[in-house]
Amino acid sequence: MGTRWSAAVVAPPPGVAAAIQSVLAEIIAQMSHWERCSQLSRINAAAPGGWHGIAPEFVQVMGVALDIAARSGGAFDPAMGALVDLWGFGPPGPRGDLPGDAEIDAARAAVGLGAIELDAPLLRLRRTRPARLDLSGIAKGYAVDAVAARLRAMGCNDFLVEIGGELVGAGIQPDGQPWWVDVEAPPGVALAPLRIALHGIAVATSGDYRRVGALGSHSIDPRTGRPIAHGTASVTVVHADCCHADGWASALTVLEPGAAMALAEREGLAVQLVVRGRGEWLSRGLQAMLD
Repeated sequence: MGTRWSAAVVAPPPGVAAAIQSVLAEIIAQMSHWERCSQLSRINAAAPGGWHGIAPEFVQVMGVALDIAARSGGAFDPAMGALVDLWGFGPPGPRGDLPGDAEIDAARAAVGLGAIELDAPLLRLRRTRPARLDLSGIAKGYAVDAVAARLRAMGCNDFLVEIGGELVGAGIQPDGQPWWVDVEAPPGVALAPLRIALHGIAVATSGDYRRVGALGSHSIDPRTGRPIAHGTASVTVVHADCCHADGWASALTVLEPGAAMALAEREGLAVQLVVRGRGEWLSRGLQAMLD
């Protein structure tokens, strides 16, 4: 996944680290766009139009991804791999020049709602046009949930799981305290600390500072085909599960701040939005949690 994981587990049973590695390896084998032999990469390499059988976990993530795509008006798009590659953030590697308008238009033609059809009951999907799947904006959050589920299945009730800054906490620490997590403030932005007790909930953060290339922010708006430039520095979402938290953080980062907060309120999301030069915005859902 291009990042590190950690897990703090109270009274861990034997083999817990190996079990976590097994969960992550399976998700990578299904959904990684970096692994050439993954299910996702094989789908991307095939001609569009044909159905592809996928694992139940893959189906679950695609279902959430397509739902967030529809609810966000296309601000989140699991079929935007061609745009990610075009701007130098995908497997082909970085590029030193700006893509031209014709290149961007060609990549945009393959993305958008309707580019992917999911047949969940039959565990299959197909691309209706030459889109490239990219689940990097949601699969990491799902992986956190999957690790948490495996820990619970092993009898673990008290733990904190983290993958690349996305977290799920359950139970309490040995001293009786909850799993306190401080939300990272974007560089150069002065904010009072936002501390969250992860007691059966998840948190995910997306920011314009986390991965910046020579051509700008890695947060690309699939509707325009270009990196965002509206000043949103970071979006943090607190949710019942990390898959939704991760996907919504990705979508809200793309949207202009006012539209992002309006969508957060409409969906009842607990959100912290940090905008450069305009400070911190909190949704009513997050304010209620902090009161």
